[in-house]
Amino acid sequence: MKLIAALGNPGEKYANTRHNAGFMIIDALAQKWNFSFSDEQKFKAQVCKTFFNNEPIFIIKPQTYMNLSGKAVGTVMHFFKIDVKDLFVVFDDISLDLGKIRLRANGSDGGHNGIKSIIKHTGSSNFARLKFGIGPQPVNIPSEVVVLGNFPSEDKPLLNETIKKATSAIECYLQEGIAKAQNKFN
Repeated sequence: MKLIAALGNPGEKYANTRHNAGFMIIDALAQKWNFSFSDEQKFKAQVCKTFFNNEPIFIIKPQTYMNLSGKAVGTVMHFFKIDVKDLFVVFDDISLDLGKIRLRANGSDGGHNGIKSIIKHTGSSNFARLKFGIGPQPVNIPSEVVVLGNFPSEDKPLLNETIKKATSAIECYLQEGIAKAQNKFN
């Protein structure tokens, strides 16, 4: 059983911000696969259980706010006894330009507080991930301001195209594994 955790911040205020790229990608996947989420208070997340190639998959959107994402991820993993090797995290990355995605088999938190929280709550950084570019970061503007800002309207076509690419990368990961997905999409 796999767990896909898409990172973002709950609520309408943050819905279209750069930091919610993970939620945007998973919402696009939900539309493509025709599934929906239910609010699960005990997990502090919106949760969906679905199947891909007859394999059960949990997909969650933590509702703990970005910096505490690990609480929800850790709770779901513990409850369903999901191994960290079966965790796949989808999140924004300001060090990548918009239009770029990167898949990794594991790695550090890279300064991302959501990933830092997941590492803390799972005790491991050995989980696969998809980084979605939201950069570049403008000079003299703090990253907190950039990530909580909306995508400019002129970026919408590239944003939508890259979201489609990210959903295809997730499907490739589920079907063929992280190494083949990296070769195809990085």
